[in-house]
Amino acid sequence: MAALKLAMDAEEVTRFVAGVYPASTDFGWTIQSLEPGACTVRMRVGQNDIRPGGTVSGPTMFALADVTAYLIVLAHVGPRELAVTTSASIHFLSRPPFGDLIARGRLLKLGRRLAVADMHIDSAVSGDLVAQATATYALPPA
Repeated sequence: MAALKLAMDAEEVTRFVAGVYPASTDFGWTIQSLEPGACTVRMRVGQNDIRPGGTVSGPTMFALADVTAYLIVLAHVGPRELAVTTSASIHFLSRPPFGDLIARGRLLKLGRRLAVADMHIDSAVSGDLVAQATATYALPPA
């Protein structure tokens, strides 16, 4: 893949997403770092994100993976609100304790029509890798 360049910084991406998808800010995510080809996102985990047994729910981890992919794609292609997930898969690797999650995303492919990202999700409490996800985004014409 050719050298990647950011089209938007973390503040610009955050503002753009909050404008086109305001409900996403309810997920409690913040971009911790953003650089060419990589993005780290922290998600605040609350009582509504816990399933029986005291562990973070799968849908919460999936939401973090998907929003991380969206953020990294937008950071590289610019403000294209119609970039949409076309496929996503997640592997739950270990049971996360109650507490925040950190997703480390990296862009695997950035083409004219598709972008593919890989996310590793860690527990901020234990530091353990708890899930791995891959997402493909369809990109609208520039």
